[in-house]
Amino acid sequence: MSEAAEFLTARLGGFKPRLAVVLGSGLGSLVDEISDAVSFPYEDLRGFPVSGVSGHAGKLVAGYLGAQPIIALSGRVHYYERGDANAMRRPLEVLKELGVQSLVLTNSAGSLRHDMPPGSVMRISDHINFSGTNPLIGTEGDGRFVGMTNAYDARLAAAMDAAAKAENIELHSGVYMWFSGPSFETPAEIRMARTLGADAVGMSTVPEVLIARFLGLRVAAASVLTNYGAGMTGAELSHEETKDMAPIGGKRLAAILRTMIVQGGASLGEP
Repeated sequence: MSEAAEFLTARLGGFKPRLAVVLGSGLGSLVDEISDAVSFPYEDLRGFPVSGVSGHAGKLVAGYLGAQPIIALSGRVHYYERGDANAMRRPLEVLKELGVQSLVLTNSAGSLRHDMPPGSVMRISDHINFSGTNPLIGTEGDGRFVGMTNAYDARLAAAMDAAAKAENIELHSGVYMWFSGPSFETPAEIRMARTLGADAVGMSTVPEVLIARFLGLRVAAASVLTNYGAGMTGAELSHEETKDMAPIGGKRLAAILRTMIVQGGASLGEP
């Protein structure tokens, strides 16, 4: 077991999480709903990367949603921060070592569909890796040839859909395209993405999906849509817009995830 996993195991005693959530921009409020919470800054966990992006807290929180033990990673490191697609591998490996079987990923993204305006929420049904890189590059052994036909788990997706219905919140579904960032896409790139079948674009999540599937974790993911893609409205994009809009859709997604985890119970963490 790694040093970070040993440290957390010692501090958390008999706590046995089977489900973990990675919280992107606008989702930090979900941490406030975790009861009996114990928080660890990434700086205190050996091997955890520290993000320099505003809006990402950079802490691991362990506790309960309802009766369900969960771990939340509040904030992530992005590929564009240091050119390392593998930046989140150590945190995900530690989750696996702690017993986590299922991972829910969240992010902020740009919408490519007029029926998904800013503030909407989209469950990711599939993705397109347009970054030109992969976090598994350099990994040895046949395990690196990870099948991605069922990258997004059908049972977790159904639980997310059911939770949205219970909360009376519209939950779209669609394909997420990963661009490397940090610059926003051009109007021509957005036209290309729409032609290729993407419904949303963003700068994260896909590397974590690839690492998680390599580790054998079941995965679900959702995007908070903070803006339309470049050229769709004529307005320029900015990170400030992302930070301003993320809490609106984030509140909706937080409600969905809370209900999903509380209602889904232990079955969500089963292999």
